[in-house]
Amino acid sequence: MRSRVLFLSVLAAAALAQSPVPKDGPAPLRTADGHSDLQGTWTNSTMTLLQRPMGLSRVLTEQEATQFEEAVKKDRSSDRHDGPAEVDLIRAYNELFFDRGTALARVDGVVRTSLIVDPPDGHLPPYTLEARRRLLAADAYAQEHPADRARDRSLAERCLLWAAEPPLVPAPYNSNYQIVQTPEYVMILIEMMHDVRIIPLDGSPHLPSDVRLWMGDSRGHWEGKTLVVDTTNFTDKTSIQGSDENLHVTERFTRVDAKTILYSFTIDDPTTFLRPWTAEIPFVATHERIYEYACHEGNRALRNILTGARAEEKQAEEGGQK
Repeated sequence: MRSRVLFLSVLAAAALAQSPVPKDGPAPLRTADGHSDLQGTWTNSTMTLLQRPMGLSRVLTEQEATQFEEAVKKDRSSDRHDGPAEVDLIRAYNELFFDRGTALARVDGVVRTSLIVDPPDGHLPPYTLEARRRLLAADAYAQEHPADRARDRSLAERCLLWAAEPPLVPAPYNSNYQIVQTPEYVMILIEMMHDVRIIPLDGSPHLPSDVRLWMGDSRGHWEGKTLVVDTTNFTDKTSIQGSDENLHVTERFTRVDAKTILYSFTIDDPTTFLRPWTAEIPFVATHERIYEYACHEGNRALRNILTGARAEEKQAEEGGQK
């Protein structure tokens, strides 16, 4: 742990040394070695969903966007208690806990009604037959064995991984990222679960194919002002919309102005999707601090889930014996 902290401290010190910020002027958009300066704290919180909601136009005027945003804020509010009891129960957290964005994403001044830009209809491409069978089998197992053991619950519920593996998609909250770069590395600190991605820029090859990582194996290089990050070597324990260990993610970070990075990613997984697909998300500069995500501290949820499951099994067994 101490070695990891030391390494990150060295990265931060090197980055500050090569890209000083003037006391009385805007942050430079390029580092001393001529590459785009991606450093800072960013958020990708947005009302725009990955896929375009059914019935929503691909193009909205600003007036239509404002009306849609106000309607969504009201509909999503967790402070509402005007529905059936089971619906109000789902709203277990106050709206204060969420950070789902207050507006639809805008790129080059154009309102985006889906993060997916390819296919143009804003929806995922069809699944392969193999993927449909795999996902149906996984769903059937989850229905039959929802909490036999801790491993039957998600990585997020187990405080292991959430929203850190590429691609970097918005989460219900904690959608903040801190980027530090040197000529040799780019570091991305992810607020959700407090994970860190360290991306080499030295042209080294990917790890051997038999080495698999939850966040994959990332390698970066520059194409003009854009940082391109290629990630492979995933496991079958992490997934983006049903992907498997054959997932290949290509990310592109482009600094477009002092307050914005245009982040795009392409998903290529031939055993899951019939074709690759691409999404774009603006990363907006923020003065918010990155806070530690202490998931396990006082978190009794997993124990309670398993305890409740055992109680339900006992109740069903006793009922069957009558």
